[in-house]
Amino acid sequence: MSSGAWSDTENDLTAASYFAMLAEEVAGRRYNKHERAVLIQHNRDDLARRVRWVAEEDGDGAGYDIASFEPDGRARLVEVKTTNGWERTPFFISRNELEVANERRAEWRLLRLWDFSREPKAFELHPPLDARMSLTVQTFQANFH
Repeated sequence: MSSGAWSDTENDLTAASYFAMLAEEVAGRRYNKHERAVLIQHNRDDLARRVRWVAEEDGDGAGYDIASFEPDGRARLVEVKTTNGWERTPFFISRNELEVANERRAEWRLLRLWDFSREPKAFELHPPLDARMSLTVQTFQANFH
């Protein structure tokens, strides 16, 4: 950030960051409840009790936000991506999230929530993600020599 007044870009980035943080909180809570409700509807109270909001409980870094289950007991790992924009609004995904998606393809899901503040809608994507969208490097790690 600049040392003087913030530029429009800095203001936009700050607002976007705040929205992302708030949206993840709200979406994570709602979707965590949804995952439990689906399992309960399938008479899997045992699994519903084991659903975890990993991002909240353990912090970001697992490569997914919610650890859940399919009604048959298979693991279900859900990464939630939220926007106020339309369903094709670009989003950021970490290297770790992509690695977990590729390593655990059968279990990992990306839940895309869009039009979030007005009339939320959602869809799921299964890996490989690069078969359905372009992945563009946006950030680099800088190491000192």
